Amino acid sequence: MLRRDRLIMAKIELDKDVREAVLRKLTLYMRDELDRPVSGLEAGFLLEFLSETLGPAFFNQGVRDAQTLMLQKLDDVVYEIEKPIE
Repeated sequence: MLRRDRLIMAKIELDKDVREAVLRKLTLYMRDELDRPVSGLEAGFLLEFLSETLGPAFFNQGVRDAQTLMLQKLDDVVYEIEKPIE
């Protein structure tokens, strides 16, 4: 039986420009779509919460998608180099 130890995912750190852009979009979304104006500080707390709770799910899905793509590419390589048996 294969045992996989749980690894703790590193905290997601966005660079300053990306974080500011995300906070702007989050603030606008809250105001325009939910009619709930939020301050920059509130948006920051919400972003941290979303990153911590949803980040691992998105990360894991990205890993699965990358694994699927790599396996497809490997199948292509094997097909290209495989020698026919006569």
